[in-house]
Amino acid sequence: MRKKPLIILAGPTAVGKTALSVELARRIGGEIVSADSMQVYRGMDIGTAKVTEEERCGVPHHLIDILDPKEAFNVCAFSRLAKEAIRKIHEAGNIPILTGGTGFYIQSVLYHVEFQSEASNAALREQLEKKWEQLGAFAMHERLSAIDPESAALIHPRNRKRVLRAIEFYETTGQTISEHNREQRRRESPYHFLYYVLTMDREALYRRIELRVDRMVREGLIEEVKALRDRGLCAGDISMQGIGYRQVFDYLDGAATLEEAVERIKLETRHFAKRQLTWFKREPDAKWIYVDSHSGERGRILSRMLSEIRTQFLMMDEE
Repeated sequence: MRKKPLIILAGPTAVGKTALSVELARRIGGEIVSADSMQVYRGMDIGTAKVTEEERCGVPHHLIDILDPKEAFNVCAFSRLAKEAIRKIHEAGNIPILTGGTGFYIQSVLYHVEFQSEASNAALREQLEKKWEQLGAFAMHERLSAIDPESAALIHPRNRKRVLRAIEFYETTGQTISEHNREQRRRESPYHFLYYVLTMDREALYRRIELRVDRMVREGLIEEVKALRDRGLCAGDISMQGIGYRQVFDYLDGAATLEEAVERIKLETRHFAKRQLTWFKREPDAKWIYVDSHSGERGRILSRMLSEIRTQFLMMDEE
């Protein structure tokens, strides 16, 4: 059976994926499926740089504003929902554009990753949760570094969910989760796909990140987190582990000044962007687009992408 088309537009935070994905969708009759682990939550708009209705320009977006921040969300749920959205887009005769910076989420869809039930161990998870409380984030991250340095390099020490999941996976299966991911990446994709990764000069990207954080604060990030706290959200909730939210909670709780919180957001976002780039560099099928090499002109980047998309997908139609 002939494979259906899929475009992936990925890259680090603040590189310019949103505007380019919308313009691309308008040009090819596409619909966007968000591959972002935080934009699924309602009421978390400023801190996630969520695409606004105005910015969408009428292009349908999927997997945005679908959950309450109190609800859990993980890669298994994302994979199921994203595949269903892609199926419906194909049925409508349109082209899905999977857009975002969460590399594992993209991989789960692109290579039809299987999530092994035997890799989940409730009793072990409970033990690990207790160890986290006793020893702290950095001690548990060191434990992960000892068994799976590759995963540890990609996971922030304070990302409790992912650190514990990687340790749990190893201790349950005897295999590191990084090796499991490599095996899944070698699977044949069920889609005829083009995989684009946007990047730019590292210092230029960091400047964009800092300007974006400053803009978030001006546009009401503090007020957004206050409103979430008033709704009963707390710093320990999974949704509040996103960069920007946990630092503002520290400020609201008196553990940091506003200036300190903002600087931590900038620092952790820069580190996050670096980890994103490290992930995407491992993707063998990715086509890298250097935004600065195109003088920041979206039109020139689009022209290159449109030429390749037409060639690839017209060839597919002729098969």
